[in-house]
Amino acid sequence: MSLLTTTIGAYPKPPYVRLPDWFRHPEGPDASDPTGGWAEAMAAMGNDAEAIISRGVAEAIDDQVGAGIDIPTDGEIARENYIHYHCRHLHGVSFEQLQETVPRNGNYRALLPAIVGPVAAGAPFLPGDFRRAQSFTDRAIKVTIPGPMTIADTTVDLHYDDPRTLGRDLAEALNREVLALADAGCRHIQIDEPLFARKPDAALDYGFENLERAFHGCPPHVTRTVHMCCGYPDRLDRDDYPKADPGSYFQLADTIDDSSIDAVSIEDAHRPNDLSLLERFRCTIVILGVVTIARSRVESVAEVAERLHGALHHIDEHRLIAAPDCGLGLLDRTLARRKLANMCQAARTTGRGGEQESRGATQSSV
Repeated sequence: MSLLTTTIGAYPKPPYVRLPDWFRHPEGPDASDPTGGWAEAMAAMGNDAEAIISRGVAEAIDDQVGAGIDIPTDGEIARENYIHYHCRHLHGVSFEQLQETVPRNGNYRALLPAIVGPVAAGAPFLPGDFRRAQSFTDRAIKVTIPGPMTIADTTVDLHYDDPRTLGRDLAEALNREVLALADAGCRHIQIDEPLFARKPDAALDYGFENLERAFHGCPPHVTRTVHMCCGYPDRLDRDDYPKADPGSYFQLADTIDDSSIDAVSIEDAHRPNDLSLLERFRCTIVILGVVTIARSRVESVAEVAERLHGALHHIDEHRLIAAPDCGLGLLDRTLARRKLANMCQAARTTGRGGEQESRGATQSSV
């Protein structure tokens, strides 16, 4: 038995997809104006926009499948970033009334879209993204959605003055997309809530309630996943960037395990956890980050396999999935493919009876 593999969301955009991309912004993901230039870029592509984006999505999926990924994403190729792309499809969010604020626990200053009225879903749009991506592979595509707390932290609230109520309305809007995706045949839906790791008290107070609301009514054949990373740097190979408290995962583990969430995605490569954490997840699948997304060094097959074998001392193999820590947008395409290929090879040789095979693979790192 080998372990399953997946990716988390973003993949390097091809240069011909000339959309704003906060991974390629000179200031990195913590850009002071992360939404600028979107309308102009879409207008410049004109009638060719769909064909250009589709070509990029096909390339991202082909790279993932070629590396051996079992559950790929569309690479978020159509998105300037995973949060504001979704916000553009919500009523009550203004990209004209940008507001200066200090998000992510005060880590940087940015001009962000404003919540100017009641938040509500527009016409469903993610089913179209899903169908486009699914047309390029016979492997089940995973679709990613920003969570209520993360959207609230990456916009400026000028209307609610109440994070619980704002989160409720955001969750209800997200739920429409979740149900539309399920109706379209999507079997893997991931809600990204990195804010849970940064603000665990708020997550426990109202974040999980709104996460459950976002998934409400999702049919049982859909795997409900929540991704909780600990933070991106502003550039590749920077080691001293702010991260969430490593104790947050322990603080949240029991609530995750008691929730309706089927799988939780956590990072473990850039900053490894005490793997006894995995024992706290008695029934939840753990998607474990075993390759870094902000370092140019490529982990060897042996390194990844060793970490996976260590994890299997604490969790059943059928509940462990290998993945990168987070999205791969900071990397170039060559680095992304090399990291994924080594990760997939390690996962193929890890599991019941796989340890001896893994040792034999140590010389075959990409």
